Amino acid sequence: MSFALTRRWAPYRFDLGAAAGSARRWVTGERIAKICIVALFSGLAMRVARDFSRTGHATGLLLLVSEALVVVLTMIRRPAGTVDRSFVARLLTIVSMFGPSLVRPASNGAFVSDALTMIISGVGLTFVVMGKLTLGRSFGLAPANRGVVSTGLYRAVRHPIYMGYLITHVGFVVANPTSWNLLVLALADVGLLIRAVYEERTLAADSAYRDYMQRVRWRIVPKVF
Repeated sequence: MSFALTRRWAPYRFDLGAAAGSARRWVTGERIAKICIVALFSGLAMRVARDFSRTGHATGLLLLVSEALVVVLTMIRRPAGTVDRSFVARLLTIVSMFGPSLVRPASNGAFVSDALTMIISGVGLTFVVMGKLTLGRSFGLAPANRGVVSTGLYRAVRHPIYMGYLITHVGFVVANPTSWNLLVLALADVGLLIRAVYEERTLAADSAYRDYMQRVRWRIVPKVF
C-alpha cells in the first residue's frame, strides 16, 4: 500500500517542482529586465541632462519623461496571463523599447526651431502618457495578455502609445539630426510596428480582444496601419 501511494503521488510532486522552477525563472527574468531598463534609462537621463545644461534645448527632456514612464510602469505591472516568449518576440521587444535609450543629443543645429520640435514631441508625449495611464498595471514590454483595455485613446486606435512614440521620435530626430539617432530610432520604430502585430497574435487568443479588434479597426495610424 505504501509503495502504491508513493507511485500514485510521485507525478504530482514532480509537477509541483516544475511549477516552482518555472516561477523562479519568471522572477529572475523580471528582475533582470527591470535592472536593464533602469540602467539604460539612467544612461539616457545623464546624456539628456548634460545636453540641456549645455544648450538649453528641452526636446530631449520630453523623450526622457516618456521613457521614465516605461520604468515606473514596468516596476508595478501585473503578471501576464499569456506571454509570447519566442525569439522573434524577444528581439522585437529589445529593438523597439531599448533603442530609444541609445539616442544621443546632437551638438549640430536642428532643422527647425526648438519650440517647434517641442510642440511635435509634446503632442507625441501626450498620446504616450494618456495611453500608459489608461493601461496602468496592464502595461508590459514583451507581447503578452495582461488584460484587455478598450477605454480612452484605445477607442480610436489599438496601440495609441506606439503612435505617440512615432511622433515623439520624429520630434527628437528633427531636433537632433544625426545619422546615429536616425538609424537607432528608425530600427526601433520598424520593430515597434512589427511588435504590434505580434502582440495582437497573442491577445487574439482572448475572445474579448477579438471583439475589440472588430470595433477598433486601426492599429496605430487611422486609415494607414
